[in-house]
Amino acid sequence: MQKNLLILSLFCVTFLLETKSISAQNTDIEKQNNTLKQPPYLKAGDTVAIVAPSGILKNRNDEVKQAQALLKRWGLFSVVGKHVFSNANHFAGTDDERCEDFQNALDDPKISAIWCARGGYGTVRILDKLDYSKFNENPKWVIGYSDITALHNQIHNQGVESLHAIMCVSLPKDESEIEASISTFKNTIFGKPLSYSLEGSNYNKTGTTSGQLVGGNLTMLHTMLGSKTSIDTSGKILFIEEIGEYKYHIDRMLQSLKRAGYFENCQGLIVGDMTKLRKNTTLWGTSLEQLILDALEDYDFPIAFNMPAGHEPDNRALILGRTVQLVVSKNKSSVIFKN
Repeated sequence: MQKNLLILSLFCVTFLLETKSISAQNTDIEKQNNTLKQPPYLKAGDTVAIVAPSGILKNRNDEVKQAQALLKRWGLFSVVGKHVFSNANHFAGTDDERCEDFQNALDDPKISAIWCARGGYGTVRILDKLDYSKFNENPKWVIGYSDITALHNQIHNQGVESLHAIMCVSLPKDESEIEASISTFKNTIFGKPLSYSLEGSNYNKTGTTSGQLVGGNLTMLHTMLGSKTSIDTSGKILFIEEIGEYKYHIDRMLQSLKRAGYFENCQGLIVGDMTKLRKNTTLWGTSLEQLILDALEDYDFPIAFNMPAGHEPDNRALILGRTVQLVVSKNKSSVIFKN
């Protein structure tokens, strides 16, 4: 009897140890699966493709040339997509032409980064035409903001990091006017450590958290909702920015995302610039910050305002898909990117 009990005890201990080992292995696998591929940082001699997947670049030749000159000063080569200056009404070429330029840049192993010339509208029209099979074998940085959020979403779901940063048309004649935007862009693509100390706000919802940084333009995040390009924000920190919207439009988008479960397991929110808000005949009645807090009052994750990123000239680079630590207090917030 005692012998049987001993055998049973040994079996139970062995079973528990094996179960614990399998559980640990599964946890490690989950961690590996949650780590996105980092495209290689750039080095002198690399080539950057300039493409226009969205709006028309009418009379913007000088800005593209200025962008090429900037890259050259950094020791980089550049190539401009065949259809960048094409005209198809609102767009920089037809959907097929814009897709062709972007696809060529994705596929070309000699291209180390893809820099979008401008945003506007149109990226969503080419998303389902793109093939990422060669890109996944040879990941490269995709750079832009605003409408390019659609591509950032799609690339995130491919398991690759991307870069929310200035575009070619962001460059003023006097580049010193956006020195911080340019320097953070350069430092990031060349692999220097990235962190930010944000101005405090009484609206900040305090706390400390960490997770992959995702997001971009709020309208584009809302547009992606319900599609295969929408991002799962579970365990992640969301960044949002916007331009030219009414406050009630912003509330409507947040409420729609909320009803879809977008914030259920979100770990934090970083609010960038909300630029050129439009005035409705019926006033909203609260600040934009309070609007956001009210829309998300059911959640206890930290919320940091005053991230200098979005449609203002001061548009700092953000590595989307990279794990960040977010520390939020009323006096200041910090965003530290994992190396």
